[in-house]
Amino acid sequence: MTTDFLKEIEHRLPTFSKGQRAIARYLLEHYEKAAFMTASKLGATVGVSESTVVRFAAEVGCEGYPQLQKRLQEIIRNRLTAVQRIEITSGQMSRSDVVSKVLQADMDRIKNTLESVDMDSFNAAVDCIVKAKTIYILGVRSASSLARFLGFYFTHIFPDVRVLNTTNSSEMFEQMFRISKDDVMICMSFPRYSQRTIKAARFARTRGTPVVSITDTMDSPLVEESDSVLCASSDMASFIDSLVAPLSLINALIVAISLEKEQEISQTFAELEQIWDEYNVYEKVSDDGNYEPF
Repeated sequence: MTTDFLKEIEHRLPTFSKGQRAIARYLLEHYEKAAFMTASKLGATVGVSESTVVRFAAEVGCEGYPQLQKRLQEIIRNRLTAVQRIEITSGQMSRSDVVSKVLQADMDRIKNTLESVDMDSFNAAVDCIVKAKTIYILGVRSASSLARFLGFYFTHIFPDVRVLNTTNSSEMFEQMFRISKDDVMICMSFPRYSQRTIKAARFARTRGTPVVSITDTMDSPLVEESDSVLCASSDMASFIDSLVAPLSLINALIVAISLEKEQEISQTFAELEQIWDEYNVYEKVSDDGNYEPF
């Protein structure tokens, strides 16, 4: 959804009733705040009733007020600065309810992801990754934690996994210099989308490399550069990005691939257990349930 929705509201402004015009003007001037207001709060802010707000949503083509909110949120999700995010969050929650609201929001995002995941794309991504010669993984800024997590487990499954160092663009492309059609590129990016990630995906495709993207919606600029797209609901929690649902989807991807390579992985971990035991990688637990001293 683009700003066309706001242009539509602006175009229809003269046709609205007095109360609807008040709502419309507020949306046009403060859509970044209205996107996170309840219908009752928006009504109180502009001086109309909650029912007027709900009727306005229907008037502009929305099935209900939640859909109006969703359209506004889609417009702003890649525009808000960190300062704006903090300002919006301070108006939504307080210290007394921050835990319940943040955790509930994350549960809702996982639920939304589960309901909307494209299994054809998911299975295509699994097949592409399993047959790849070399697996390149890229996540920039907050998404770098997801990239490292995926890379950690993939190195136990595949012989050649490369989590790209993203300290600067030139080094990143140098690390991708030998990428080919026999490999796969896994890119992760969420609002605010990273230009480096999009450029890297584009570069990989010029080499004929399949690109698997993990992003938030099919409106993501990463989609154009991808062969398979896995969408996971992601939104902001104050100035931080909520990556709970993307991480859960990555967990599912790792498990699905492990099922495809079960025999190989069992042998690998059997050997690793011997190494971990020999070099005291993990704390040892005795038969009575206590940790053994070194």
